[in-house]
Amino acid sequence: MRLYVATTNPGKLLDFVHAARNRQATGRPIEIVPLPGLAEIPAPAEDGATFTANAVAKAVYYSRRKPGRRVLADDSGLEVDALNGQPGVRSARFAEDEGYGLESGATLDERNNKLLMSMMARVPFAPRSARYRCVLALASDGEVLAIAEGAVEGRIAAAPRGTGGFGYDPLFYLPELDQTMAELYPETRLRLSHRGRALAKLLQSYGGW
Repeated sequence: MRLYVATTNPGKLLDFVHAARNRQATGRPIEIVPLPGLAEIPAPAEDGATFTANAVAKAVYYSRRKPGRRVLADDSGLEVDALNGQPGVRSARFAEDEGYGLESGATLDERNNKLLMSMMARVPFAPRSARYRCVLALASDGEVLAIAEGAVEGRIAAAPRGTGGFGYDPLFYLPELDQTMAELYPETRLRLSHRGRALAKLLQSYGGW
């Protein structure tokens, strides 16, 4: 069974491939591949107020442009309790939205992390609890077939640690392991992935194999 993922992000693809290898629904092999021709398709607006709204919109949109394929789309990000759930659905564009660090020459991931640290410094006595959240939607020919969600609980570190992963991984601290996501061995990071957890739930719940 082949699922076409509507992303060109190599980190996300790796999460999904790893989860599919380790959680085989109905005993059948699940192949995860990028949606062909994705770069030539104009991207849809991601203006939903929730991860679910954005994931569903993307899955429906891309599946209509690639008839006959099961298309998987995700929306995921970081929710920080002290910031009332920010950056949330704007996680990937957090610094961009605020015009933060444009003159620094830093990458967008670096700017996002620096903005998060700056905002957390304003609330030093607040809980630093946070979570990575992912919602996956599976669609075919414009029809939603399944939706699933996965999350990983953690805290926001005071400063970046580690060089692995991507996004907010250097700041996402896991107390039970005393490491940030960016400090983990790749296999451990993949095992804990919120995207992987969401895909595992989707594979278990979807009955259309």
